[in-house]
Amino acid sequence: MSNELEKAHQELYDAGMIMRRKVMGNEYVDNQLRKGESEFMKPMQQLTTEVGWGTIWSRPGLEPKQRSLINLALLAFQAKKAELAGHIRGAVLNGASEIEIRETLLHTSVYCGIPTGMEAFRVADEAVTKLKEEGLLPK
Repeated sequence: MSNELEKAHQELYDAGMIMRRKVMGNEYVDNQLRKGESEFMKPMQQLTTEVGWGTIWSRPGLEPKQRSLINLALLAFQAKKAELAGHIRGAVLNGASEIEIRETLLHTSVYCGIPTGMEAFRVADEAVTKLKEEGLLPK
C-alpha cells in the first residue's frame, strides 16, 4: 500500500475513533477494542472504525442523534441485542430522549413485526433503566 493511501486510511481511522468514542463512550469502545485485539479480529475493528465511524458517522447531512435513532431501528430489526443496548446509550449521549427512543422502537415494530419490537423493547427497557440509574436519563 502506498504511503499516501496508508495516510488516508489512518486519517479516516483517527476521525472514526474520535466519533466512535464521542457517541458510544470510552468504556464501550475500549471493551469492543479489547474483544477485537486478535490478529484475526483487528481488521474488522479497523474497518468498523474507519468506514462506519470515520466515513459515515462523520458525514454532514444528518445530526448524530438522527443517525443514532436510525441505528436503533436497524439494530432492533436485526435483533442485535448487545449492539442495540450499546447504541441506546449512544443515542442518549447524542441527545435522544427516552420518548424518542421509545417512539423509534414503536415505529420499527409496526414495520418489522411485533415480536421483533417486543424483543427490542425488552433490551431497551433494561438499557433505559441502567441509564436512569447512572443519571444519564431523568427518572
